Amino acid sequence: MRAILQRVSSASVTVNGEIVGKIGKGICVLIGIAGDDEEKDVSWMVKKLTSVRVFEDGNGKPWTKSVKDLDLEILSVSQFTLYALSNKGSKPDFHLAMKSEQSKDMYTDFLEKLKAAYKPERVQDGVFGAMMQVNILNDGPVTLILDSRDGKKNGTNGASASSS
Repeated sequence: MRAILQRVSSASVTVNGEIVGKIGKGICVLIGIAGDDEEKDVSWMVKKLTSVRVFEDGNGKPWTKSVKDLDLEILSVSQFTLYALSNKGSKPDFHLAMKSEQSKDMYTDFLEKLKAAYKPERVQDGVFGAMMQVNILNDGPVTLILDSRDGKKNGTNGASASSS
């Protein structure tokens, strides 16, 4: 499972001219699901997203607080294109991404676990599989690439994942 996390002052998702998800200060997360992702990838990502320290504390010290620490918001957007390969030709190849129906189930599970690990009312999302306009007001900018496979290489995949 792969995520692009952006620290934002605000973000929203619009589908067919209607805002379907909107947050103030927090993180906007684009989520990609690989064909071989499993439950432990979901658990790793949920723990990482709620604990990664991308905010400053009350004294202005950077990298000390998480979205959870500060009671901020999360906007999650499904993004299969995070698994695009572009090393051959000019057309992206998406065969590493999980197939749509299976991916929808895993993304729904991810959202449920994210809401359970944090606060349901602080988590917004787009519409799975829809053409969306994502408006992001970056703060910093701060952008991180998170990948559950990094946890596998380091032996930290699953519930015991480190937040550092």
